[in-house]
Amino acid sequence: MTEIRPFRIDIPQADVDDLRDRLTRTRWQPEIPGQGWSRGVPVDYLRELADYWATKFDWRAVEARLNEMPQFLTEVDGQTLHFAHVRSDNPAAVPLLITHDWPASFALYLPVVEALRADFHVVVVDNPGIAFSGPLTAPGWTTARTAAALNEIMARLGYQRYGVQGTGGGGATAVEMGRQAPDRVIGVHVNGHLTFPSDDPGDFAGLTEAEQERLRRLQEFRDDKMGFNVIQSTRPQTLGFGLHDSPAGQLAWIVEKFKEWTDPAAELPEDSVGRDLLLTNVSLYWFTGTAGSSANLYWEMAHDPSAWAPKPKSTVPLGVGLGVTDITVRRFAEREAPVVHWTELPRGGNFLPAEQPELFVEDVRAFFRAL
Repeated sequence: MTEIRPFRIDIPQADVDDLRDRLTRTRWQPEIPGQGWSRGVPVDYLRELADYWATKFDWRAVEARLNEMPQFLTEVDGQTLHFAHVRSDNPAAVPLLITHDWPASFALYLPVVEALRADFHVVVVDNPGIAFSGPLTAPGWTTARTAAALNEIMARLGYQRYGVQGTGGGGATAVEMGRQAPDRVIGVHVNGHLTFPSDDPGDFAGLTEAEQERLRRLQEFRDDKMGFNVIQSTRPQTLGFGLHDSPAGQLAWIVEKFKEWTDPAAELPEDSVGRDLLLTNVSLYWFTGTAGSSANLYWEMAHDPSAWAPKPKSTVPLGVGLGVTDITVRRFAEREAPVVHWTELPRGGNFLPAEQPELFVEDVRAFFRAL
């Protein structure tokens, strides 16, 4: 099937009522006093946020706002995929596909779509297995398979030449899209991109202070913040039972990442992206039942022999926008693709489009205009 079908979000009222009821009946666990965020999400913080979600968060207003973006479904390689397609009035507009990472969704790009629309025909996908592109119907959704599916979406939309933007882990998908279709992808822009050193000691020679700090953050991530990754890469099915049944559990699982991966100048997760946008994103995971499905994407990467194997360098130009939490080192990124644009931004973290929409749009625009 290559049909593209219009789609509107319309969550049944019974599901909205069920969410609120479950939140009010949450069985809150005790905690060791005085630990702050050092052992995870503090119970007092989560209780207050869950209460807001249950009693003050207006899902119907959010739903109406999301539905202002034209949305569509199409089936690629046996999986239904969802995307928003917002066309520009600019006759010189460049088609631009945007792909996110976990635990994001297409909703996190609400703050930037209208500004991008001045220069781009914007296509924002929900990655396979996430939100309205889930749950997964079969195994095997690796980075390479996802990249092929997103290139196929652009082909079905009639775009023969287009740009790609990837946030966080979505950057790997974006680079792979260019590697697979260098005759169609004109450029790839990434933020929050993940790059890693090799076993060669020369990788560490002559690093700048800023690069050494990024590698320090990478080591801290490996030592202290990899728990979610280990669980999702090994036992996603078991984890999914708890997250699928408990909205408070789903909330905590995602909120923790917004605390750890956003600009540290933000004291609380919602200080970085706004409380309603944060809860919009969590609501999409809850209403679509894709907690376990999204976790399975980590299992696929961990068990994909080609994921960490050497790959040919892409010929598609790469632009990198770095927030203050990024761990990207330029010489490592150069192994993937020719880096022609490099911006070290003064603010923002992994969820840059939601945290600093103006900086994000400016950097994306500058990269593609230079091309």
